Amino acid sequence: MKPSLAATTSSDPYVPGHGDLSFDVDHYLLELEYNVESNRLAGRATLTATARQDLDRFELDLYHLRVSKVTVDGAAPAKHAHQKNRLIIRPRSPIATGDSFTVSVAYAGSPRPMPGPDGDAGWEELADGVIVASQPHGAPSWFPCNDRPSDKATYEIETTTPSSYVVVANGVLESRRRRAGSTVWRHVETSPMATYLATIQIGRYEQAETDTAIPIRTVYPAGAGEVTIEMFARQAEMMALFVRRFGPYPFEAYTAVITEDELEIPLEAQGLSVFGSNFATSAWEHQRLIAHELAHQWFGNSLTLGHWRDIWLHEGFACYAEWLWSEESGGPTAHDQADRHWHLLEELPQDLVLGDPGPDLMFDDRLYKRGALLLHALRRTVGDDAFFQLLQAWTTRYAKGTVTTEQFVALAAERCGASVGELFDRWLRDVRLPELPAS
Repeated sequence: MKPSLAATTSSDPYVPGHGDLSFDVDHYLLELEYNVESNRLAGRATLTATARQDLDRFELDLYHLRVSKVTVDGAAPAKHAHQKNRLIIRPRSPIATGDSFTVSVAYAGSPRPMPGPDGDAGWEELADGVIVASQPHGAPSWFPCNDRPSDKATYEIETTTPSSYVVVANGVLESRRRRAGSTVWRHVETSPMATYLATIQIGRYEQAETDTAIPIRTVYPAGAGEVTIEMFARQAEMMALFVRRFGPYPFEAYTAVITEDELEIPLEAQGLSVFGSNFATSAWEHQRLIAHELAHQWFGNSLTLGHWRDIWLHEGFACYAEWLWSEESGGPTAHDQADRHWHLLEELPQDLVLGDPGPDLMFDDRLYKRGALLLHALRRTVGDDAFFQLLQAWTTRYAKGTVTTEQFVALAAERCGASVGELFDRWLRDVRLPELPAS
């Protein structure tokens, strides 16, 4: 009897049905052609990968789009099947542990956001363009991938669209060439990137760039420049603060894309963030989110969790960055922010475990604030110098890699003393909100 081609179990229980642990992707080449008017996407994805074990089959994630052709090392596989958002491939010959192989998938269709336990994510049409926001499970809505955050790869993204549109994607825009009413945009991301952070943004955009050591671009709807640029004008100051506190910026540039549409929340990607037009105000609730998304470039994009249970390593750090910016920009101090949010959390249900919140609470606002409060508790325990030196050691030692809570706790013990272990136990494992240490 032949082995079944049924899908394997998920690599992460927080995002069931995604990812394959049997191989790692080293590089994605995405060749995309998109018609904005009809929402029609035709693509070819070429994945260069390495087997982590002997493979007689492996799986890719792909949602809704139709596969027309698959090759493995240039030859048709023995069999492939697209079942329940998983593309299951059996190569003609087994692939040995450690061997490199190439997979090419041609596909097409009308992309749409991918449903998940926390809502829809991925490719989404705007009134006149596209946003792609894939956290945590939406990458398969637009390309076949090994959709687990622990599998980081480099990317080439080549996108062909009508010439009246601008394409923004991860990495550096290496070329832009016109052909018969269309423009081909080629972006290259040389820093390893998790699939959920890969993105393209398509719209009728203009841009402005700061004259700073780290290029900061603001991309905005045509004709909306003056107001938008003013509302995002403090990004360079935020960048300077975070470089002082967190260490060198990990990528070549940073881009903020502001869509003409209003969005419920800002959206994070590697090297860029996406905001709706409703966030282009001077209100603190919007300015703090500009700081929050920028901080994710260190915490989430350079240092990326390996398992979604460690989401506080992204959101707690980015939330604490908001409080640092509040103090820097003349607002309440970080301690004032911590004290205020501690009292707010004390009045809310005490049913969240920060170190393993479960899929239903992984994006609960209490997790963001508890994570930031843990960091403030650590800062008050070890002092400012030791705390910020720890953060810089954290971002340097694991730059552009995959991280876990255990690694951060171990580094804190190494640099600040083993006694901090008790603090982490309380904040990460207790359901009840711990007290903040006295200053």
